[in-house]
Parts: sequence; structure tokens; C-alpha cells
Amino acid sequence: MKEEDIVAEKISSLGLQDVETLDVKPSLDTRIGKDDPFVFGQRFLENEDDVFSHNAWDHAEWGEEQRQEAEAKIAKQYDAPVDEFDKNLYNSNPARYWDIFYKNTKGNFFKDRKWLQIEFPILYDATKENSSPVTILEVGCGNGSTLFPVLRENKNENLKIVAVDYSKNAINIVKSSQDFNPKYAHACVWDLGNEAGESPETIEPHSVDIVTLVFVLSALHPNQWETAVKNLAKILKPGGQILFRDYGRYDMAQVRFKKKRLLEDNFYIRGDGTRVYFFTEEELKMIFGTYFKERKIATDRRLLVNRKKQLKMYRIWLQAVFDVPL
Repeated sequence: MKEEDIVAEKISSLGLQDVETLDVKPSLDTRIGKDDPFVFGQRFLENEDDVFSHNAWDHAEWGEEQRQEAEAKIAKQYDAPVDEFDKNLYNSNPARYWDIFYKNTKGNFFKDRKWLQIEFPILYDATKENSSPVTILEVGCGNGSTLFPVLRENKNENLKIVAVDYSKNAINIVKSSQDFNPKYAHACVWDLGNEAGESPETIEPHSVDIVTLVFVLSALHPNQWETAVKNLAKILKPGGQILFRDYGRYDMAQVRFKKKRLLEDNFYIRGDGTRVYFFTEEELKMIFGTYFKERKIATDRRLLVNRKKQLKMYRIWLQAVFDVPL
């Protein structure tokens, strides 16, 4: 059997019931009503009777019993991990699975990351008229969920934004979009974890002001983290920043994984063959601390609610800003 046929068979056998959509809200067809997308970090559940009155609650703290329940579910995953043959298959060429993902979904799942304006306002400061020259690098651009919202706001003639992904199909989707503006934007294939230390096209060493790293590092194998941050250190200017957001330990997506999904500790294979890791704040400090200075690391715990089905879903993300020392 050819390798591509093995890949297709494996994806088919995995199924898609737990594929992560990379979005922070339930799909609209599962909600009653629609909340203001800009209300982040401001809604607290003070009365449990009100839980289904909104589709999201911020800073949903966990009790010890809830944490133990999550740990017990994760412990069961070790009873049936991914076997060695399949582990080698998934780790040998991870870009292939993202190519399949973007080939199948194309641009149909695009979500405008409106929360970027609130959480990372520096991105939108860079788009203001008469601003200084700014270079932004979106790593792991996918279908342009960060790129296009920034481009649509741009009034800065001195803005340069480069979108990179190690999936060629993702880059094709970005470049073929009607929102892609080559006057300010460039898109190309680039592997954040490349061991040769190569920079993306059009990017010179120490020329980037801002790097966005949104749901990207979790797709790399843990043994690639050191190389990844070294590559970012080579690209960023002194005084530059990394804007980071990714999956946190005990997130709903981690807890619900079943048999044959665990690759290594806290590292999994999804139903579409792509990989995902779930971080702690301490790990982020270790990963970025060698090259960068921590400005802020925070855990975002959110309770998402499906009001139609009366379901509660606990999500955990990590968000951080790292500075390049002057």
C-alpha cells in the first residue's frame, strides 16, 4: 500500500468527532441568541441559575474536584496510546496532514478573530494612518484569520505583514483570497521548526517588529520547541514582541480524547491527523525564557454554553506576550 493511501486510511479510521475548529465560540447554529463578540473578560457567573442566559462566561475557575476529574480522564488515555508505527507516521511529515486539512476545508471555516483587537491592540496600532514602518509576521497563518482582519483595518502605508504556514494549501487559500493585498502583504510556505534556521521569504534577520503565534506552537513536536524559539529570536528586532495564544492543560479538547490518540504526555493526534499539545504557564516560561523576556502570561478559563442542548464546555487557553531584550 502506498504511503498516501495509508495516510488516508488512518484519517478515515480516526474519524472527525473530536476535530478542533480553532475557534473560541460554539458555532452559531447551536446557540440561542448571539452575544456581543467584543465582550471578553467581563462576564462573570455569580449565580449558577444564570448559566444558560449567555453562551460564554469568563474566568470560570475550577475546584479541586473538577481538576481531579479531568486528571482521571487523562490517566485513562494512557491505557491505549497511539502505537509506534502510527506515531512515526504522524510525526514523519506533519505538514502533509495540514495540507489535507486545508484541501478539504478550503476557506470555509474562516473565523474573524475579533478578540485580537482587545487582547493584542498593538496589532491595530500598527494599522493607523501615518504610523511608523511596522513589520508583522503571522506564523501559522492558516486561512488568514489574523492577516485579513489586520489588512482590512490598515491605513498605514508603511505596514508590511507576512503570513507563513508550513501547509502549501493554506498559503494557496490566503493568496487566492479577494482580501489579499500584495501591496502590504506577502504569503509563503515556512516551517517554524526548520533546523536550518532559514527565515521566511522577504524577511531579513532581526527585521520583524511583531510575531503572532496563535494556536501554532501546539502543532509542533515538543522536541522542536527550542529550534522554533531560536528561529523567532533570529527574525525579531530588539524590542520586538511575540503575541501568543494556545491550548492550556485540561482544556475540554484534551480531556475528551479517547483511545489511540495519545502520542506523548499532553500531546495528541486529532481526528484529521494533525497534532496538538496542551501547555502550562510554567512550560511557556521554560520554552521562551532563554531568548525572550516575559511581559505577561495568563490562563484564560472560559465556560462555553450550548443553550439549545443545555451543555457546558470548559475551555482553557494560555495567552502571553514576550519581549525581545533591547
